[in-house]
Amino acid sequence: MRALFPGRFQPPHKGHGETIKWILERCDSIIIVIGSAQESHTFQNPLTAGERVEALKLLIEDFSLDYTRVFIIPVPDIFMNKVWTRFVEAFVPRFDVVVTRNPLVRELFEEAGYKVLQQPSFNRALLMGTNIRRMVIEGGEWWRYLTPRVASFLKNIGFEERLKTAIARD
Repeated sequence: MRALFPGRFQPPHKGHGETIKWILERCDSIIIVIGSAQESHTFQNPLTAGERVEALKLLIEDFSLDYTRVFIIPVPDIFMNKVWTRFVEAFVPRFDVVVTRNPLVRELFEEAGYKVLQQPSFNRALLMGTNIRRMVIEGGEWWRYLTPRVASFLKNIGFEERLKTAIARD
């Protein structure tokens, strides 16, 4: 069985790693869909799709998961919810089940005939991209919520400066 796991991964954090591990314990393989692939350099979407692919690969390695069971595919937004699931299908290999905590994503894939699973929260109160990005702006210890290699990668590409510039610009 192959699972689809959509998200923006801005940035990929330990909660995403726990979710990927949880999925791979239940499924043969996983397709990680990087949503909003066309967006970058904003507070909401600071990382490019390519940077998110690199960070997700590091996250998977840091969790000692089998990368051969993982597809990572960027998908741009289309802003038409009713046809979004068919749009995603055009970008990815076949899949059997969708894993999400997002109510709209759940509804759309269920309407399209897919079984949808909801993963555990894995400390969602802290492990949310919005919270992590906010910590960067406020000078908090945001890297504690990422694996060491992902944190190092983000520091090396100027993640903190990019977010601060995005906030100043907006």
